[in-house]
Amino acid sequence: MPRRPRIHLDNVPLHIVQRGHNREPCFFAEDDYLSYLHWLGEALAEAECALHAYVLMTNHVHLLLTPKRAAAVPGLIIALGRRYVQYINRTYKRTGTLWDSRYKSSTVQAETYLLACQRYIELNPVRAAMVEDPAHYRWTSYRANALGQSDPRLTPHALYLALGRTTATRQAAYRALFRAQLDREAIDDIRLALNQGQALGNSRFHAKIEKMTGLRREARARGRPRKDDVIDGGAMPGQGELAI
Repeated sequence: MPRRPRIHLDNVPLHIVQRGHNREPCFFAEDDYLSYLHWLGEALAEAECALHAYVLMTNHVHLLLTPKRAAAVPGLIIALGRRYVQYINRTYKRTGTLWDSRYKSSTVQAETYLLACQRYIELNPVRAAMVEDPAHYRWTSYRANALGQSDPRLTPHALYLALGRTTATRQAAYRALFRAQLDREAIDDIRLALNQGQALGNSRFHAKIEKMTGLRREARARGRPRKDDVIDGGAMPGQGELAI
């Protein structure tokens, strides 16, 4: 069965997940995370993509970005992945692939799902039972978005900026979003969109995407994702994180 073409659009947010091959770890030490983030910053600048949120888990990565030119996104992921794999293979004297061959992505309707998607991404370590508070996990955008920690890779989205008139009120409003658990339906919608490569949004957004791309896609009924499709929560049991 042929693979569905990805939907990447100019100036429309995109949620991307790249997972370790066979769910194996892709980060092993602090320098690995630091190196990936350094090259991520370079790749974002070269591809003219604005990064709004991210998390680096032990065996997968979530990115929420808006591309100025959608056609640049595959090149960004390929170049970043290749450079990081070369570093890992050289550092740990290994060979072979590190990432799954195909990254997952979903186009995001900003006004209905962007902030929910940011919360979904930054709460990954909490759902994986690695920490109780997202502020306690280092390799995520939460500390920048919620606490004001400097992170030059990030470009706040207009909807995030609209949370408050000042930096302090904006961050306080953002932290308030995390006091309640992310709605289960929103989590299911985000996962389903990623697993099926679908646009994440309401019916008007889907109609707009169909008109722009000429692609009609019938989403599977919402429900529990297949075990192989679960992309949230990290490594398989026994590898240091819980599979959720």
